[in-house]
Amino acid sequence: MNIPKDLQKTIDFFEKLPGIGPKTAKRLGFYLLRMPQQELEEISKHISQLKINLMYCKRCFHLSETELCSICQDTQRDNSVVAVVEDVLDLLSFETGHHYQGVYHVLHGRIDPLNYIGPDDIYIPQFIHRIKKEKNKIQEIILATNPNTEGEATAMYIKKQLTDTFDGELNHVKITRLAYGLPIGGDLEYADYMTLKRSLEGRKDF
Repeated sequence: MNIPKDLQKTIDFFEKLPGIGPKTAKRLGFYLLRMPQQELEEISKHISQLKINLMYCKRCFHLSETELCSICQDTQRDNSVVAVVEDVLDLLSFETGHHYQGVYHVLHGRIDPLNYIGPDDIYIPQFIHRIKKEKNKIQEIILATNPNTEGEATAMYIKKQLTDTFDGELNHVKITRLAYGLPIGGDLEYADYMTLKRSLEGRKDF
């Protein structure tokens, strides 16, 4: 089937996106073709301005259109609790349930030696600098990196940096790690040994 050049280039672009296969890319391409021209131009405008209008919050490195993101500007947030997350998608997961009222620090990655990503390649130095400025008002740092080898290594490195850098100055600060366990509705037989280990370690009175 011969597809017009512009449509084919659009399909090729969609196919490069994560989680999009050839069939889905074609469906998306033809869906855009059926959209009203005005809507298409509106989407095109937003895409073309995407990187121009966005920046990193100078405090937490969340995506923002201003120097400070909406979370850092929110006077209702608890600035004494800081959750350190790997990327913006993790932050958005926290925000979905509205159960966390603290603030964040976004690393934009994790330590991964196999892919040549070290501590200075992500926003760990900026986090240590932030803690130096805010240490007197911080009560808890939540190391909310992912529960895999790289995430654990990143959390351990940050904790060591905090301990070595501040040498007792953070004794009033609680450093915590997210608890990991069995998902609601999950079956024990399908759980891996590390999940079961974490579930046992994090068990509560019933």
